[in-house]
Amino acid sequence: MAVDPGTAQQDTTTVPFRAEVQQLLQILSHALYTERDIFLRELISNASDALSRIQFEMATNHDVLDPDAELAIRVEVDKEARVVRVSDSGIGMTQEEMITTLGTIAQSGVRAVIEQLESAQRSDIIGQFGVGFYSVFSVADRVVVESRSYRKDAAPAHWEATGGDSFTVGPGNRTERGTTIELHLKEDASEFGEGWQIEQIIKKHSNFIAFPIYIGDRQVNERRALWRRSPREIEADKYTEFYRQLTYDYQPPLRHLHISTEAPFDLHALLFIPASRERGLIERRTEGRLKLYSRSVLIQDEAKELLPTHFRFIEGVVDSDELPLNVSRESVQRSPLMQRINKTLTTRLIRDLEDLADKEPEQFKTFWLEFGPFLKEGVATDPASRNDLAKLLRFQTTKSGDDFASLAEYKSRMVEGQEAIYYVLAEDLDAARRSPHLDELYARDIEALLLTDLLDGYMLTGLHDFDGTRLQNVDDPNLTLPGAATTDDATPLDDAALTMLSDEFKQVLGERVTEVRPSTVLRANPIRLVSPTDTPGREMQRVQRLTEREYSVPAKILELNRSHPLIHDLGRLATTGRDHATLVACIEQLYDSALVAEGLHPSPAAMLPRIEQLMEAAAHSAGLGETNPTSGEVPSGAE
Repeated sequence: MAVDPGTAQQDTTTVPFRAEVQQLLQILSHALYTERDIFLRELISNASDALSRIQFEMATNHDVLDPDAELAIRVEVDKEARVVRVSDSGIGMTQEEMITTLGTIAQSGVRAVIEQLESAQRSDIIGQFGVGFYSVFSVADRVVVESRSYRKDAAPAHWEATGGDSFTVGPGNRTERGTTIELHLKEDASEFGEGWQIEQIIKKHSNFIAFPIYIGDRQVNERRALWRRSPREIEADKYTEFYRQLTYDYQPPLRHLHISTEAPFDLHALLFIPASRERGLIERRTEGRLKLYSRSVLIQDEAKELLPTHFRFIEGVVDSDELPLNVSRESVQRSPLMQRINKTLTTRLIRDLEDLADKEPEQFKTFWLEFGPFLKEGVATDPASRNDLAKLLRFQTTKSGDDFASLAEYKSRMVEGQEAIYYVLAEDLDAARRSPHLDELYARDIEALLLTDLLDGYMLTGLHDFDGTRLQNVDDPNLTLPGAATTDDATPLDDAALTMLSDEFKQVLGERVTEVRPSTVLRANPIRLVSPTDTPGREMQRVQRLTEREYSVPAKILELNRSHPLIHDLGRLATTGRDHATLVACIEQLYDSALVAEGLHPSPAAMLPRIEQLMEAAAHSAGLGETNPTSGEVPSGAE
């Protein structure tokens, strides 16, 4: 439908764009882009939304303008006049709605849009995400919009802009319900006046729009929803094409799951696992969106109730003929059918991930590295799926090297008499592998899980056992292990010296320790810190250190390795009384080092003055220093 500018511009009002829109239009109007064709994707997407809205409205209200009009999108091209028109028979707009819809940018990420456009990333940002309706100004120097609302008493409206700092709005002359957007192309965008070019763009970006798209009398898109077709008749590249049109993510998805069944209830779904956790140049979002349809009518653009929150990274569409159209969104959310859909999708998704883990372990490893934290969250928060999710967990262990192991694989390697799955919590892998808690496990050739992710502590609040075998923290004051350890020929510190040294530790550390005692498990390390049996939530202590402003290190039991050379040397200092300041510094440093290894130290930088003092003392004792290394106060670093 051509726009008559004569009538349309009578009684118009000039309205300034908001400042951020003016800035965006200035960039778009004076720049060249390598992927300007997305303007058509944005216009067709908006037209599709308008058609979905009128379709939803007419499910409960037939008193609308043109109730029998075909729900369709029409694209016209006038090569000679360099004009492209995109029309729809959708919900339409009034003058006030035009000002609200076309005069502002609703995206919260508008500042990010502008910053990235200004920093010479224009082609990427335009091509991969777009800037909505305003992308038309990358190809047009004049845009005219004619619209007629679905409300019978609403007058037609007219909107026009040239990419400057304002737009005009006034009465229009459109007689049918819907909207027409007319673009007057720039000279350097004349290729978009070619009909074949427009058709190629539609097939590239908008092939699976749920409404027919016509050029002339010919439909150019595949109207039948992909998710309602049989998976056997769909080629793999069609899924990738649909995913890109659905998400604007230009990376192909890692995996898709196509569900089409009519029993025990009607359900059609197409779910995608993205290639990476973060996607989108503007939002950098980690959460997917599930669109909910009923009989191919969009009823929710983002239906979070369709999957548990730990699967919120999933993208896709879900459709069921059994969902009612004429109920409120709140009623849909509470319906028993939604609960059945949630359960079915969750079960099928977990089953598909299990299949991926069994048949394509490298592909599953890629998935795990991106989305493993979400599954750990699910173990903690979803009791109904906990056992199934636990099968998908992967961990590095003391025997896995750089690979990952499942809990089932760990169980298959348990030694004779082993009754628990052992794990150690630490700041990073290196600290975990060096943990003093593992001394005796290494000596007995017992494997341990290395838990270094902050979410591991949260996960453990829900994961207490796996397949009948309990999980046990090696930070356990009563740890007993199966099998016999290799013999240790080192001479233990005598009881008298051990008692005096223990007293020194207690005096220096005070309330930071509840007990100082000889260890029965230490071999390569001089000390370890263990939690008293009655310590609540010890798995969450690392999380609390980062999230609580008033965090304080919980009191620990300190165990001494009476056979370690350093403990022997400190025992001599304790019994002789020589160089007491160095003894105190060593005690403080051993305690702080243990906290760092556990990921519990509130301020590791506080240790630096003491480390320098100990280095000075070591150099002095080696005959390299001339000053007294023990003068002055010894900084605590833990107080």
